[in-house]
Amino acid sequence: MKYYIIAGEASGDLHGSNLMRAIVRRDAQADIRYWGGDRMAAVEGRTTMVKHIRDLAFMGFVEVVQNLRTVLGNIAFCKQDILAFRPDVMVFIDYPGFNLKIAKFTRQQGFRNVYYISPQVWAWKRSRLKAMRRDLDMLCYILPLERDFFARVDFPQALYVGHPLIDEVNNYRHAAGEGAAAHAGEVIALLPGSRKMELRKMMPPMLQLARRHPEYRFVVAGMSLLGEPFYRTLLGAEPPANVEVRYDSTYDILSQARAAVVCSGTATLEAAIFRVPQVVCYKANALSVAIAKAFAKVRYISLVNLIADRTVVRELIQQDLTDGVLEQEFRLVADDADTRERMLRDYDAVVALLGNGDASDRTAEVVVRQAAASGNNNMV
Repeated sequence: MKYYIIAGEASGDLHGSNLMRAIVRRDAQADIRYWGGDRMAAVEGRTTMVKHIRDLAFMGFVEVVQNLRTVLGNIAFCKQDILAFRPDVMVFIDYPGFNLKIAKFTRQQGFRNVYYISPQVWAWKRSRLKAMRRDLDMLCYILPLERDFFARVDFPQALYVGHPLIDEVNNYRHAAGEGAAAHAGEVIALLPGSRKMELRKMMPPMLQLARRHPEYRFVVAGMSLLGEPFYRTLLGAEPPANVEVRYDSTYDILSQARAAVVCSGTATLEAAIFRVPQVVCYKANALSVAIAKAFAKVRYISLVNLIADRTVVRELIQQDLTDGVLEQEFRLVADDADTRERMLRDYDAVVALLGNGDASDRTAEVVVRQAAASGNNNMV
């Protein structure tokens, strides 16, 4: 059967790759056309990349407007490509600003739609719920906090599948085996984000922190798809001697880290699963953040705090992200025994809420079932 998958960001590429493998295990003749990244490209089978995520990751109101011509061009091209391919099922992975527009179109064209990793309608833009009910055959969501929400808003086609990071980390640990490095003590993980606009905002305060602490080795979790020249520019002509960039090695870095400074996002949860005490930071275009705050219905930005529904990790957002406050919070997570012990205990409670794994397999079962029920008759 034929599958069309759209992932627009690094986390979607990660989860999309595992989903693709699970689909192929169930449908050996699967013909998969996708928007994604290097992880999805590494999946064996009949797969074809349409667009790479490096060309798609625009974030925030202002950034999207600045790149509106590119965004609209991608939408138009995507619609044409789908009509030419005629999949048995569409699979949308997160990336809601783009994917929900395509889902409306594919519903109108009679295709089946499965959405994996729900838009955060429980946090903001609840107006999307009407379109999601209309356009989606199934919504596979991954956060335990979403269970009550989707029951409360009467969304019968929503299914909790567990969090795919549990599988990903378990796979990493299995591959690493007994030789996996323990926390090395002097390593501090810097996870500044996956988009260029995030990195430009996050790297300066992280580098200033490193300069103040020559006793530690600060390791930046870099992404090769952004290119080494980009990171060299961020580090500047005279980067701190105790800072290095390792590419595509986030789990290796976290497995060795004593503490972490993390840009809000999936990485906050990854640090928690690896039991690395962290400070969460976020800085973006001021107008984008102001608009988001005006519409947001949640108290936190980090997944760790959202899942716990209380403050587990300190969040430094916009004007709160100063050198002085970051220094204070960093010393607590790196050196204060009581803070570290309390945070690790809270991490264990958060991870226990995420399920026992197999999110990709559960979602693949839904996807293949929807494809088989399609009336497109695209058997291969």
